[in-house]
Amino acid sequence: MTRPIPALVMLMTMLTAMVQPCVAQQTAYPNKSVRLIVPYPPGGSVDFTGRELAAKLSELWGQQIVLDNRGGAGSTLGHSLGAKAIPDGYTLLLGTSAGLVVSPALGTKLNYDALTDYAPIGLAVYAPFALTLNAGVAANTTQEFIDLAKANPGKINFSSPGTGTPNHLGGELLKALARINIVHVPYKGGGPALVDLISGQVQMTFSGVPQILPHVKAGRVKIIAIGHPTRIKSLPDTPPVADVLPGFNNTSWYGLLAPAGTPPTIVNRINAAMNVVLAQSEFGQRLLLQGVEPVTSTPQGMHDMIRNELARWRKVIKEAGITVDTAQ
Repeated sequence: MTRPIPALVMLMTMLTAMVQPCVAQQTAYPNKSVRLIVPYPPGGSVDFTGRELAAKLSELWGQQIVLDNRGGAGSTLGHSLGAKAIPDGYTLLLGTSAGLVVSPALGTKLNYDALTDYAPIGLAVYAPFALTLNAGVAANTTQEFIDLAKANPGKINFSSPGTGTPNHLGGELLKALARINIVHVPYKGGGPALVDLISGQVQMTFSGVPQILPHVKAGRVKIIAIGHPTRIKSLPDTPPVADVLPGFNNTSWYGLLAPAGTPPTIVNRINAAMNVVLAQSEFGQRLLLQGVEPVTSTPQGMHDMIRNELARWRKVIKEAGITVDTAQ
């Protein structure tokens, strides 16, 4: 009977010693607290989603998930920190379409690449925008609004919180697909843009659902369509713009990502856990109250979403003549 030579035995022992801790760490994941970077300050739907998701994952795993709010630079500061973290699964990012798609599509100078610097884990929520009109506008459907705009070229104004925001891009996409001439009026934030919509200084905007619903109920404005490709649970009777303009989609989204190089076993384990949480009806209802819709995906599905959305919005931005210098 032959026996391994001592040098080979020593080499095998060393390799086993190196591999076993790595395997054990992945098998036991998570065996300590996890940091979740939220690229916005406290308050708002992104922070709410992060806190709710963190609380449920903590229950599931029996480990604390610590939120790290890192707002700034239009969410790109937090996205940058997420990309540069150690790829061991213990620093995650609640990435948003603003930081992963809109900023890169605008040509903003970034120190991360949305397609190569992350290991996507999975989508968490959609945050659709609503096509909203001043209450006095003589249109109650998307087609009626398009007809009104075509009859009054250059006379209908739409507001946004600033050039290059998703609200603005939704208006530009509507212009392109409907072939209408409406005028963009950028404001310094959503508050002033909404005030002038209510007063009638502008006639249209794309607004987040939670922000606009109180004004809809008060009769100050009206929602005529939703920017999501299909009807949403929070506004089940409101048709999509896409019913009239196929291909229209003005929906923000958030999802979990890890730094590139994070072991696939950990990525898949987190994906499975978050999908379990997102399937819980009580959890979904809490999200719906904030105007966001729970959604699930595979890691590859989220990667494909980022890639496809980058291509789509780059085209809209180019056709609208928007540059990083004009965006705010």
